[in-house]
This record gives sequence, C-alpha cells and structure tokens, in this order.
Amino acid sequence: MIIEPSSTKVLSRTGDRSKLGLVCITVSKAVRYRTMTRTRYLKLSAAERETALRELYLSNLTRLDAAISFCQTNQIFLYRMPSGLFPLSDMEDGIGQAILAEMAADLAAVGRRSQQLGIRMVLHPDQFVVLSSDSPQVVENSIKILTQHAQIMDLLSLPRSAWACMNIHGGKAQRTAQLVQVVNRLPEAIKSRLTFENDEYAYSAEEILAVCQQAKVPMVFDAHHHICHEKLESYDHPSVAEMFYAARSTWKNPEWQLVHISNGEAAFSDRQHSEFITVMPSIYREAPWIEIEAKAKEEAIAALTNSNW
Repeated sequence: MIIEPSSTKVLSRTGDRSKLGLVCITVSKAVRYRTMTRTRYLKLSAAERETALRELYLSNLTRLDAAISFCQTNQIFLYRMPSGLFPLSDMEDGIGQAILAEMAADLAAVGRRSQQLGIRMVLHPDQFVVLSSDSPQVVENSIKILTQHAQIMDLLSLPRSAWACMNIHGGKAQRTAQLVQVVNRLPEAIKSRLTFENDEYAYSAEEILAVCQQAKVPMVFDAHHHICHEKLESYDHPSVAEMFYAARSTWKNPEWQLVHISNGEAAFSDRQHSEFITVMPSIYREAPWIEIEAKAKEEAIAALTNSNW
C-alpha cells in the first residue's frame, strides 16, 4: 500500500517555519551508506554476486531506516535519499532486481515508517540522466535509470506523486521541445514523481519553467543556480521572488513546493557550495520545503533552525 501524505498549509511570512531537508549523508558518521564498484562486481561469480549484493542491500536498508531515525530525532522532515542506495541493481544479470523483490516487505516497512513520521523522502538521480540528449542511446539509458529509481520508490511504498519527487536537470540546452516530448511518453511511475530544476548553465529558471508548464510537471526552484546563471548580486533581486512564485504555480499541491538553497564558497556567485547557509532569499520564508545544499549538512540545518533568517 502506498501512503499519500496529508496536506499542510502553504506558508506565509507570518506562518509556520519552512521544513528544511538533509541531503543524503551527515557530516558525522550517523548517516552513511556502503557501495560496490562495477569492476569489483564483475570479478565475482554469480553466487558471490548474490551473496555480496544481498548483504549490501540489507545493510543499506538498515542505514536508510537509521537515517529516518536521525531525521526524526533532529526534527528534520525532508530527506534526500542517495541515488546509489542499492548499487548495481540495474545489471543485466538481474541479481540485484531479484534481491530487491525478495526484500519487498522490509522495503515497504521502512518507507511507510518515514511517511507515518511525516518525513518526506525525495531523490535526485545522478548526472547521467539526460532526457534532452542528441543520442537516443543516452535518452534510453536515462529512462532506464529513472525506471529503476521509480521501482525502488514503489518498493518503499512512496506515493506516485511530487511528494516523493525525482528531481532532475534539463540536460542539453535548447532542446525544450524534445525534452517535453520525452517526458510526455514516460511511464506513469516516473512522470508522476518527476520534477525539473533550473541550473547554472543550460536551463535558466525561465527556460525550465517553460518545460515544466508544457510537460505539466512541477519545478524545483534553486535560487543560487538562478543568481549564478543571471549574474545577480543578491538573492533578493526581484526576479528571485518572481521565479519562486512562478515555480509554485507548477505544483498541483502548492503546499508541497520544494526549493533548493546553497551559498557560494569563495564568493556570492561561486558555484561551489559553502559549509553553511549564511544568506537566504527573503522569499524563502514562504517556502514550505527547502533542501539545504551545504557541506556542513545537519550542522548547517541546525544553524538555520536556531537562527531568525
């Protein structure tokens, strides 16, 4: 059974505080995951592969459950799962897929627990997902990756909606029409969860907004990507609020609107992320959900929580 979350009200400047999100791991060793390289995997016999993956997947599922507990303890209500949670599950030998199927009940229990605790779980597939590529093979492989992620989210009993979003970038620039065409033919398990984020290079906030409007998927607005792309000197430039509200209009449930924030490391418009968030767009006081993309992870979240930003 997939649990649909209950609704929450959209924030106002005088309303409840935004819910801040942890990205994948912690600075401390509290939230960590294991992995295995493809090279190492291919050196193993079929029996060894099965044993290794089963042990790895069970370990990472336990670690995911611990991550949920960490979020609960620290009053963090948004968690971005790592894209490599169950590595090598897309191998052609099908071993990883079979093991995940065996673990279905345990996976569902962990996912249901997160939803019952009100901890929203989302995903950001890696950079190899490029739905706007000139190469049909790259597009096909991108859909394969998204399909695998969607299957895992289904196994975790996460809803097929933007509540449990799979957030990606637009990819190759000036390919809006093709990008929309590809999105429109995606399976429901993917498209129902898909969101697009503006980036510093290929797709400005306005450009990815157009994609989201045409494909009817929500937009995740990233204020730092926006100021880098537009070469702005402040998060409070009028266009930041304009794009924030425009992005909100793409969410069927505005109370689920998700935004990202980071600060530049060496300078305001530096693309490298800083340790903490010391400058926040004032309009983000109206954001229901904010992923904190800072190197200090949970420490950055705690600092913001204790501040009056």
